[in-house]
Amino acid sequence: MLTTADSYAPPAMNDVDVAIEVVAAGGDVVRRRFGTDSERIDKGSGDFATAADIEAETAMLAILRRRRPGDAVHGEELGRSGPLDSSRTWLIDPLCGTVNYAAGMPVVAVNAALRTAAVAVVAAVAEPFSAQIFWTDGESAHMRADGLDRPLAPTADSALVDLNLDPPFPNAQTFRAVTLAADADFIARFKPRVVSTSLALTWVATGQRAAYITDGDTRDSVHFAAGLAICNAAGCRISDLHGGPWDQASRGLIVAPDDDTHATLVRLIARRKP
Repeated sequence: MLTTADSYAPPAMNDVDVAIEVVAAGGDVVRRRFGTDSERIDKGSGDFATAADIEAETAMLAILRRRRPGDAVHGEELGRSGPLDSSRTWLIDPLCGTVNYAAGMPVVAVNAALRTAAVAVVAAVAEPFSAQIFWTDGESAHMRADGLDRPLAPTADSALVDLNLDPPFPNAQTFRAVTLAADADFIARFKPRVVSTSLALTWVATGQRAAYITDGDTRDSVHFAAGLAICNAAGCRISDLHGGPWDQASRGLIVAPDDDTHATLVRLIARRKP
């Protein structure tokens, strides 16, 4: 005969809790291996991974296989796995900012986003070295630190605009983000920064950045999906480089905390096009 204790099953975790558990596990690996791994695994075109990337993604994937065995997964390092016909896909990036990490700079992100159709409905981003996790349930966005959640409040007060200068540059014939750094009107209002990790995208939602701009390819990207979902839920203004709606077909991205900042950046970008 089963006793009450024998028959008890813990309640199923919701998708937000799973996303948070996944990025926390990846973040634990990234933090533990920091400064111990100098081997580079060549991925071509100047890109590379480290053993920390692989180990972190393996840890994240193990949780998803245990918690959500029916979901598909698209990982930065280990590729696609899970049921091919699943309507739910997790996009995971175990270490966004590998070049920073390999150079001994602890400015990186661990990303996970659950996508149904073309929309990321749940996402989490871990900042391993501050023990902060940013998350969204698709409706609101929060930061978790010391076990407490607080809502994110985007603002342009910092005037810091992060420019993603990493290749490839699919818009190179019409616009390069680097040109803004030399624009007198841009410099008069904003201060350019280059962090080289999608953590800076999440910082727009927290108010630590006044905007994020990339002329790169953000389509179906494990790097951008989680941060974009968090920014969207926090109320940020998201568009393509022309100021039009951003979607999975867009190349290039502007994320700003408010309409005024966004409009200013659209105008400055349009002026830099040949």
